[in-house]
Amino acid sequence: MFTGLVTAVGRVRTVRAGADGLSLDIAARYRGLKKGESIAVDGACLTIERKGTGWFGVHVIQTSLDRTLFASYTRGRRVNLERALRAGDRLGGHLVQGHVDGIATVCGLRERGDAWLLDLEVPVGVARISIPLGSITVDGVSLTVNAIPRTGVIQVSLIPFTFQHTTLGDRRPGDRVHVEGDTIGKYVESLIPPGRT
Repeated sequence: MFTGLVTAVGRVRTVRAGADGLSLDIAARYRGLKKGESIAVDGACLTIERKGTGWFGVHVIQTSLDRTLFASYTRGRRVNLERALRAGDRLGGHLVQGHVDGIATVCGLRERGDAWLLDLEVPVGVARISIPLGSITVDGVSLTVNAIPRTGVIQVSLIPFTFQHTTLGDRRPGDRVHVEGDTIGKYVESLIPPGRT
């Protein structure tokens, strides 16, 4: 379990594709990482298999490759990182499972006052459970849905700190990102009988 508060931006060191998935080594400033520990990489919960001074390695299985952008990652790419939540930690973002629901496409970015408005075309399942002022995770970052400009598009507002301290400040129209819909919304939707939504 995570909160969507990015604690470091890492950089991909190596990418190795194989018949059984993909291995990524990521440079990061964390200390005290342990093998077997869960870590969110751009919002996807992965398990640390290897580690060294200033880096760690993870394996991405085929089912995760099918629903993420990891297969397109190359050496040098910056990634948002968050270590798993510990009991007693502050829950400053929202409950994030690290289960990427799909890929969204950036379809708009503009500055307004002291913030940036980011429009995202999201998968149908994510759009269905997104509401104004509800939560959404974008590349591992906990955000609030600012508005729903049109069907299938959600808008989030990035404060300067988020824009500067995560990879979302690098995103431009046409870029694709991982999204995870609000966990509470998923459970509510599952309790509604078919045809009642």
